Amino acid sequence: MKTRTLLLAGLLVVSGQQAAAAAASADPLAAAFDRAASGYDIPRDLLASLAYAESRLDGHQGRPSASGGYGMMHLRPKALEEAARLTSTPAGELRTDDAANVLGGAAVLRSKADALGMDAGARKDPAKWYAAIGAYGGSPSTATIYADAVYEALSAGFDTRGVRVKPQAVEPERPGDYAPFAAAAVDYPGALWSPALSSNYTVANRPSSAAINKIIIHVAQGTYAGTIGWFKDPRAKVSAHYVVRSSDGQITQTVREKDIAWHVRGANTNTVGIEHEGWVDNAAWFTDQMYRASAALTRNIADRYGIPKTRANILAHSEMPGNDHTDPGPHWDWAKYMSYVTGGSGNPHTPESVCESGYKVIDSQALGSAATVYLLYNAANGGNCVATIKHTSLGAATPVSAFLEVQGSTRITDSGSFSYYAGPVRATAPDKCVKWGGSAGGSTYTSPFEHCG
Repeated sequence: MKTRTLLLAGLLVVSGQQAAAAAASADPLAAAFDRAASGYDIPRDLLASLAYAESRLDGHQGRPSASGGYGMMHLRPKALEEAARLTSTPAGELRTDDAANVLGGAAVLRSKADALGMDAGARKDPAKWYAAIGAYGGSPSTATIYADAVYEALSAGFDTRGVRVKPQAVEPERPGDYAPFAAAAVDYPGALWSPALSSNYTVANRPSSAAINKIIIHVAQGTYAGTIGWFKDPRAKVSAHYVVRSSDGQITQTVREKDIAWHVRGANTNTVGIEHEGWVDNAAWFTDQMYRASAALTRNIADRYGIPKTRANILAHSEMPGNDHTDPGPHWDWAKYMSYVTGGSGNPHTPESVCESGYKVIDSQALGSAATVYLLYNAANGGNCVATIKHTSLGAATPVSAFLEVQGSTRITDSGSFSYYAGPVRATAPDKCVKWGGSAGGSTYTSPFEHCG
C-alpha cells in the first residue's frame, strides 16, 4: 500500500518545469497516456495499444459496452472498483473522464503485473507484459486472444486522437502452453471454437427441429475477446453463433448452428447470428477484412441452408420485429457487404498480393460497389502502397485508377482500363503525410493528407 501511495503521489506532483511545459503543450489525451505510463512504469506505447485494442480510443461519452466496461480502457465493474481504490478517484469520474480512465486502467494493469511478480527490469520490456495484459482482459478463457489483439495493435501502429504509436515488431513472451482457441466442432471451416456458456443458448437439433431461414448481422458494442468472454458469463443471457474480428476478419464460433443462440428475442429459433467486433457509432471498426470474412461466412451459411442471398433474408439486428437495438448502425456498408455476399469478392487479387510481400492494409475506402481502394504500409522499409481492387466487371477492362501523393512531392497515378485492379502505386514517406485514393465505376475518393510519418 505504501508503494502504491507513493506512485499516486508521484502522479499528482509535477516534477520540474520541463515536464510541466511538455505536458501543457502536448495533446491532452497523449499527455494522459504519458503521465499514466510514467507513473505506473508501463511502456507508454503498450499502454496506448491496449486502449486502442479496447476502444479505438473512444470513451463513448461514458456509455458502457455490452459487457459493462467503461471508457477507452474498458473498465468493467471489478476493474472500475479496483481503479477507484488504487487512484482514489470516484467511479463516476473514471467512467466519464478520459484522462482519469487512462490513469485507472494503468493502475489496474500495473496491479496485474505486480501480482505476477514483474520487477522493474521486466516492466521496461514490452515483450514481458503478455500475461499481465491477458489478466487485465478479465476472462481467463479469452486471455490469449485478448493479449494477442493488444500486441497486434502495437505491431501495426496507429495515429488517433493525437495519440501516435509507430509500428514496432515486438514478439511477446507467451506461456509455454500457448494456443489459440481450438478449431474443433465448428460448422464453418477455418473458424475457431470457443463455446458459449450452456445457460446462454438453447440446445436444439436444427434444421430438423426448425428451419434456418435468416442470417442476422450484429455489432457487439465491444471487442472480439470481450464479446466471446461475455457469452461465457452467466449474467449475460445472450449469445450469437459467430464473432468476427475487426483487424483481420478472424472468426470464432461460440454456438453450434444446430443450437439456438439468444440474439434476436422471438426470432432466435430460425436464425443464425453473426456478431462483429466494434461500436455502431465508430466506422473505424468496420474494416474491409471484416466485411470480406463475414460475407464469406454468410455466403457459406446461405448456401448450406438454401437461404436466398438477399436483404430480405440477411438482416440487421435493428430490422427484426420486437427488438430495440440499433446495430449494425448507420456506418455499416450494406452495399459493399452484399456485393461480397453475392460474389463481388471473387477477384483473385488482393491488395496484399498486388503490393507484394511486407505490405499490410492500414486504410480503405469503398468506391460504391464497383471497387475498394486500399492504402498499405510496409513497416520494414517505411513504404506506402495504394491499390484499387475491383468487385464488379471482373475480367473485363473498365476504367479504374489508384494514386498516392507524398506531401511536398508530385502525385503518382496508375489510371486506365483494367480487368482486376489498378496499382500498385508505391512511395516512401519518412516523417511525411500522404494523400491517397482512386476511382472506379463513377465513384472517386481522395483522402486528406494523413497517416503522417
